[in-house]
Amino acid sequence: MTLAIEARGVEKSFGSVKALAGVDLEVQAGSVVGLLGPNGAGKTTMVRILSTLILPTAGYAKVAGFDVVHQGDEVRKAIGLTGQYAAVDEYLTGRENLRMFGALYHLPSKRAKARADELLEQFALTDAADRTLKTYSGGMRRRLDLAASLIATPSILFLDEPTTGLDPRSRLGMWEVINSLVATGTTVLLTTQYLEEADQLASRIVVIDKGTVIANGTSNELKTQVGGDRLEIVVKDSAAIGQCMAALAPLASGEISSNDVTRAVLAPVAGGSAVLPEAIRALDAAGVQFADISLRRPTLDDVFLALTGHVAEDEAAPTGKRRRNRKQVAA
Repeated sequence: MTLAIEARGVEKSFGSVKALAGVDLEVQAGSVVGLLGPNGAGKTTMVRILSTLILPTAGYAKVAGFDVVHQGDEVRKAIGLTGQYAAVDEYLTGRENLRMFGALYHLPSKRAKARADELLEQFALTDAADRTLKTYSGGMRRRLDLAASLIATPSILFLDEPTTGLDPRSRLGMWEVINSLVATGTTVLLTTQYLEEADQLASRIVVIDKGTVIANGTSNELKTQVGGDRLEIVVKDSAAIGQCMAALAPLASGEISSNDVTRAVLAPVAGGSAVLPEAIRALDAAGVQFADISLRRPTLDDVFLALTGHVAEDEAAPTGKRRRNRKQVAA
């Protein structure tokens, strides 16, 4: 197994605040690892250490086989980084931005121009190549930002919330680009606020909370840790929730929960689809009327709730308010 990224006991303190408290991390070459966690968990701090933007307080990390503290120049030659906010210049055109990044990476002028043209075509930006970024949509800016991080053809790519703020169509487009990069052998470490994104892209997922790793595995492995299938019933009358929970108790493999607002009862069960007819019979026998009944696998939302104790939550919006969405996790 070839490791593109290896970290052991990485700690980082900012004064009295400990952002990382001993993080271990391994990323195999050519894979995508999703780094998830609530606000303030330390995800971006970890990315900044691995990309040599800041130094760790303790522990060590290697990227592409180079120590991030003592061999920073070699690390930077091997990586690309797309941060949470676009690093491109809105007063330059798309083509000029990419050529500028080529110059910053010390590419020969001819190579920088050729590479810029290649990336503009790859990211479907050729038609807008000679327009200033002021005229670009948010999705176009993010695509250009990702293109800029690839100007020197890095073997390892750090993506810190690459699709934040994009509409669903633009997000799907970015997923396609990321998958195509991995198909050519690029290693990706991805932090994201979208649980669905991690589920779709990452071969392994690392969940950190309060500066430590609290879970590490494939999406299916993490879902299995949470438990088996979930039986979800929506009763017609919220007054029947207690009666519904009692009727399902003999079938449940764990604690049954409910939501008075949605009139939903959620029961962990074992046995797969065979439990559905049993549940219907039990509810009929108890006289519980229901509007809907379904059996589903745990989602990453369930994993996140079980591991951190709360639902996923967005980063603060520009207004300072927070938006809730059960498909998202803050970065």
